[in-house]
Amino acid sequence: MMKPIYKEFQNDEQAVGAVQELKARGVHEDDIYVIAHDADRTKRVADNADANTVGIGDVGLDTFVKNVFRSKGDELRAQFEELGFTAPEAEQLEEKLDHGKVILVVKDTTASTAF
Repeated sequence: MMKPIYKEFQNDEQAVGAVQELKARGVHEDDIYVIAHDADRTKRVADNADANTVGIGDVGLDTFVKNVFRSKGDELRAQFEELGFTAPEAEQLEEKLDHGKVILVVKDTTASTAF
């Protein structure tokens, strides 16, 4: 499996626009994930863009249960790792979220030139 790709956005509107552009290029919405530091923001962007959030089906029951007891940072890093990023990459991505970014992740291997 190829590595997922990501792009960071400063605001919600840019992220929503990027999702719509990806879908226009044929990337399936099931392969597009939105992650923000704040769960409400993640859901809002995902709902507006018709994209995914990382849920129980993506992380598996074990990680999902562990996330209940993890700090927010640990939970976000675990989500990135479940999507296919290494631990150091997950660490860097989680730091971007700390700075208010919204991250879009594309898992579809055919979308490597998506952004």
